[in-house]
Amino acid sequence: MNSTPVRVHLIGDAYPELLAELAETGASIVADPAVADGVVFSYGGQPQQLLETLDAHAGIGWVQLPSAGIEMFSAALAAHPDKLWTSAKGAYALPVAEHALALTLALLRELPERVRATSWAPATGTSLHGLRVVVVGAGGVAQEIVRLMKCFRTDVTVVRRRALPASGADETITDAELLSALPTADVLVLAAAATPDTRGLIDAAALAVLPSHAILVNIARGSLVDTDALVAALSAGRIAGAALDVTDPEPLPDGHPLWTEPRALITPHAADTIEMIRPLYAARVATNVARFGAGEELDGIVESAAGY
Repeated sequence: MNSTPVRVHLIGDAYPELLAELAETGASIVADPAVADGVVFSYGGQPQQLLETLDAHAGIGWVQLPSAGIEMFSAALAAHPDKLWTSAKGAYALPVAEHALALTLALLRELPERVRATSWAPATGTSLHGLRVVVVGAGGVAQEIVRLMKCFRTDVTVVRRRALPASGADETITDAELLSALPTADVLVLAAAATPDTRGLIDAAALAVLPSHAILVNIARGSLVDTDALVAALSAGRIAGAALDVTDPEPLPDGHPLWTEPRALITPHAADTIEMIRPLYAARVATNVARFGAGEELDGIVESAAGY
């Protein structure tokens, strides 16, 4: 592909994998944002730095963000809607979907209870094979979750904003139809973006229509779940369990009821550790630098109006 060398201003950690990938593209890293074509925001950078940089340098045309969720950059997005914005959505799909599967299997096999056990107990547990799974979201992480779930011959329904068939799903419905899918769900996995529309999506009403044997897995954002409603549902045994890699609030405070809830499994936002995602983000940056230089469509374009 014919490509024009791209001048990149870096905000945040210039870690080895990122520098190596940028070098492969022929891009130059410039200290002065006034001569930059684009900004790559890396780990350790502060959103305010990005806003100030864009405010001061109108010539920057493209901004690459390091996460799938873009809520922390809302001020910069709102102030500079004319820029081309890309995020890391889909870049971390493999490790995050792997974690979602691990949490699902852990709950179905009652591993939280087994970990706490100090004596032999009756053999119990549920196989994932053949269950009905509802996945909320249709981005890169959700698509990989669907692919993994189908390995277990599950029936998968995807819930998404737009009425377009989701790849690999047995059925695709819109957000407005969510409640109609929950009464027959065995597993509910949340993989949607955090937006005003998804805040508190899984509330008391949604939890009330889930079967008592159903489990909830959240690897998206804590704000998708009404935490108080979830605590009440678990305490009353209205659902069988919840596995949360993200919480609201986050970090989950010491002493919070979810820590001692036997039906809950909490992991500390560990679906995509920094060691896992650094090379993946570097690869996404390299892809987009090359495409930007060639005048091609970039990967992970942000839909500002939708919030992701």
